[in-house]
Amino acid sequence: MKKVLCFGDSNTYGFVPEKCTRYDKNTRWTGVLQTLCRNELEVIEAGCNNRTAFIDNPAGIEQTGYKILPKYLKAEYFDIIILAIGVNDLQLFFKPTLKEFEQGIEKLVQITKELSPKSKIILTCPAKLNLDGINNGIFNYQFDEISVEKSYHLPQIYKSLADKHNCGFVDLNKVTEVSPLDGLHFSAESHKTIAENLYKNLKQTI
Repeated sequence: MKKVLCFGDSNTYGFVPEKCTRYDKNTRWTGVLQTLCRNELEVIEAGCNNRTAFIDNPAGIEQTGYKILPKYLKAEYFDIIILAIGVNDLQLFFKPTLKEFEQGIEKLVQITKELSPKSKIILTCPAKLNLDGINNGIFNYQFDEISVEKSYHLPQIYKSLADKHNCGFVDLNKVTEVSPLDGLHFSAESHKTIAENLYKNLKQTI
């Protein structure tokens, strides 16, 4: 059976907006995706709260995408790799320029291609942040208005990189939006929608 690695941050982990808990396996998008795939594909979850894609995270290696991803890629072969990560690099502590952001995501793609050249990569663009949710929620110490503004530029960056590196591409902005409760994470219904759209993409791949 072919294997799919879902590599991402708290929205892959299944963080519940405002509650600081985790959706159960049947609710988070990775679990819903496994149900949809049934016996076609094995879905492997690799989500972590607060994980960045390319910026060295002071929280450690597990939360630093480009450092921890090789651990998964060297351990086993994945036919398909879904990269659903990047929003935490917009935290106000890090302040990457859009050019630095593009270079950072490209670095993650290049690492993936180097360590797993035969795998199909699906680059998944994060949904843009919600300013009111950020300002009034529990993550207003991590994100600000500049973070939100930059998040609006991500679809163009991810699409350009997907085209350049012959990756599949999914723009979450076209299928759902973040919860207004915290401006960052997804509702249970959004997780279902994300899974359904990724499944459509996977069906084209397999």
